[in-house]
Formats: sequence, C-alpha cells, structure tokens
Amino acid sequence: MSDELQHRNIALLIDSDNASPAGIDPVLTVLAELGQVNIRRAYGNWRKPALKSWADLVHRYGIEPQQQFDLTRGKNATDMKMTIDAMDLMYRGRVHGFGVMSSDSDFMPLAMRIRQDGYPVYGFGSAKTPEGFRQACTRFIDVEALIRAEKEERANGAKGSKLDDEMLHLLFEAYNASKRDEKGFAKLSEVGQRAGNRSSFDTRNYGYARLIDLVEAIPNFSMERREGDQVWIKRLR
Repeated sequence: MSDELQHRNIALLIDSDNASPAGIDPVLTVLAELGQVNIRRAYGNWRKPALKSWADLVHRYGIEPQQQFDLTRGKNATDMKMTIDAMDLMYRGRVHGFGVMSSDSDFMPLAMRIRQDGYPVYGFGSAKTPEGFRQACTRFIDVEALIRAEKEERANGAKGSKLDDEMLHLLFEAYNASKRDEKGFAKLSEVGQRAGNRSSFDTRNYGYARLIDLVEAIPNFSMERREGDQVWIKRLR
C-alpha cells in the first residue's frame, strides 16, 4: 500500500441483516485500494439468532457491533442508524471513503448523498441487489462473485469465466468511445475509465482481479504493450 493510501481513512458500514459474513475477507481486500479500513461497524439486533454468524466475527475482524432493537414492526432502525453515522463521519472530516455492505435498495439515497460530497462509496451486495443502489455507488461489487472467485483460486488457481453479453457490450462501447490510433488501438486505461463510469462494472464481478486479466480472456480483443509499459487494445470483431 502506498504512503498516500496508508493515510486515507475508510469506513465500512455493514447492514448485518442484508449482508453475508462469508464476504468480509474479500470485501476488506477490495477496500484496501481506497485506503485503510480503520472504521468497521456492523448494525443489527444482536439478540436475533440469525446474526450469530456475524457476532462470531466481530472480535476477529475488529468490527464494532451497533445494537438496534426492533421497536416497531416494519420500521428499520438499522438503516436509519447507518445513515446517521455515515453523515456524522462525513461531516466531521474523519473519512476519505465508504464501503456499504448491503443488498437493500434503501441505501441508494445514502450512496448518492455521499458521492455528491466527492467521497467514493463502494457497495457490496448480492446479485439480486436492486439496480438503483448499484448505480448510486461509485463501484458496486457482487460479494457472491468475490467469494466464488476466492474459492476457485484456493482450489486450483483457475481464473473466472463469467463473460456475459452485457459486460462485453459495455467494453465494446467504452472502446468505441475511446481515442484510437491509426492502427485502431486504444489505451486500456482510457477504456477502463470509460467503462468504470458504470458503477455496476467491476472486474471482480467476473472473477478477475485486474482489467488487463479480463481483457486477455476475451478473444474479441488483441493487446500490445508499448513504451512505458502502456497497454493498448484493439477490437477484432
């Protein structure tokens, strides 16, 4: 981790009712690209047996449990407390970025508000997470895909192969919108930046740690390295 990242303070807020404890390791690994995750809070009614798996992890991972009683049926005090805490952290100037573990669309306004103040917010949820919350985040990452990729790597070191049509279409659009040289090659960094404007696009959702690894697995692109170790790509078909 660079000196700059070491001094960036990141907050991870966990909606324990709507997040899988199995994803905590890969989530913390991803958030390391923003900085050090010094603030780790998990919210929920810890009297519920369903949260036992999370309760078993709080000490191991240095997570601060936030108790929220279910005082009124149909009202989610957890969502409200997470939102208040995020606003407090942001306005006190204590953080440089946020991670929100939840598959609940109720956090869409929170993600939008955080981004409006210029803070990156990474969302971590399941494949069933509503599109509104996905697009409100700077990045949205499918935790289930992270867990699968981690298991595959441990088992045989194999890379992921979830290359769907939507992802290919997004990369093609990003390539077409990028500046290309006389041979038709575009900088991979520019293609990645344009694709990254869609929060639902993250290479880890497809089982790859880096964009270059993903593109290398796509036969529709050729790739070459140039001066300064810059990577350029060209669409073949």
